[in-house]
Amino acid sequence: MERNSTAAGLVRLRYRRMFKLVGLISLAAAVIAVAALYLSLGEFQLHASIAMAIGIGLSVLLGGVLMGLVFLSNASGHDANAQGKGKLP
Repeated sequence: MERNSTAAGLVRLRYRRMFKLVGLISLAAAVIAVAALYLSLGEFQLHASIAMAIGIGLSVLLGGVLMGLVFLSNASGHDANAQGKGKLP
């Protein structure tokens, strides 16, 4: 059992690292999108830029988190358990 808990801990640690990276990528995507809109249109409403930054940032963050959960599920063996190939802990 100790081996399974250690492996699960390593998988969770890798997921946390991945989550931090996805957070930075989503922040960068939001900033780049607002900057690109500002460069192409010039000045625009503050509320529009805030709404766009939040929408883009959260969309990228949600996609990254869901993809990370897919990798977490595969690496932790839950997919094998669901298919009946693995043993439940």
